[in-house]
Amino acid sequence: MTDIAAPRSSGRLGRTNFELYSWLFMRLSGLALVILVLGHLFVNLMLGGGITALDFGFVAGKWANPLWQVWDLLMLWLAMLHGTNGLRTIINDYAEKDQTRFWLKALLITAAIVVVVLGTLVIFTFDPCLDPNSTLSVCK
Repeated sequence: MTDIAAPRSSGRLGRTNFELYSWLFMRLSGLALVILVLGHLFVNLMLGGGITALDFGFVAGKWANPLWQVWDLLMLWLAMLHGTNGLRTIINDYAEKDQTRFWLKALLITAAIVVVVLGTLVIFTFDPCLDPNSTLSVCK
């Protein structure tokens, strides 16, 4: 018979509901992501003229509308938070040493922050009218 390791939590004293809220977030964000991704695919592939119509101009036209900027931003943020939370749970389950767990989670959170910040900057600073050889807009 195999021995089951004791839980790492230290009893009831000082315990928070973080894991409950994390579990609830995973369910709600997963549902929201299904709706956002299916909507994204429907608009891009069915209404947008199919896969052959997806190019720089399509994205530029779509991101000219604030609705699609917010839609894509929600997808980015929810996907990154959902995935980061899932990987955090896996790290907690499988990393046995406290120091290993700490560094893996630090690396995970750092990577998530970098992706969210860069993705957000791309969505809100995207300008299809920039000339790559100058800093001036060429659409005016």
